[in-house]
Amino acid sequence: LDGTAEEAMAQINEKGYALPFEGDSRQLFKIGVNFSSKTRNIEKWIVEKRS
Repeated sequence: LDGTAEEAMAQINEKGYALPFEGDSRQLFKIGVNFSSKTRNIEKWIVEKRS
């Protein structure tokens, strides 16, 4: 909330949220999203895809 999409992606990577899904053969997407309390909406999102 009120951070950046890049900070959200860094949190996903630092805390290892995707690690339990690494062994799955399906495509894995990590999505960092910035929610604004001012606009009460999504301001930006970024996606990393495992190939």
